[in-house]
This record gives sequence, C-alpha cells and structure tokens, in this order.
Amino acid sequence: MRGQCEMQAIGAAAVNQAVKALVVARGFLEAEGLQLVFVPSFLDLDVEGLERTAVSFHVRSREEPRPLLTPDP
Repeated sequence: MRGQCEMQAIGAAAVNQAVKALVVARGFLEAEGLQLVFVPSFLDLDVEGLERTAVSFHVRSREEPRPLLTPDP
C-alpha cells in the first residue's frame, strides 16, 4: 500500500532521533494537507548473534485529518 513505511531504531539515542525526525516530517506534511500518523512497537532482533530490542515505527499518512476534540460548552 502506498503512503506507509516502517522505521526501526536500536538504542535510546537512535529512538530519540527517530521520534524527532517523525515530528519534523509531520510538520512539513501538514503544510501540504497530509497528516502523518505513527504507531510505535517493540521488536526483538538478532544483531551479530546478540538479541537486541528495537523500537519499530509504523508510519502512514491519513488522507482526511480528524477534527480536534473540543470541550462541551
């Protein structure tokens, strides 16, 4: 499906940079009328024989932005 990808990061610094990149990308895409949505999850990987835990970000665009919730008057 078009309009989606997955990004993985291992380690606190990499996860921090990945989240920053997603937030910046979301700002750029909002100016184009697209809403970027990302859902994080944990992933166990084998890196050179060692088991590592990564954070996986499932990223997609939402065609129709959802309205913000407003409090009742």
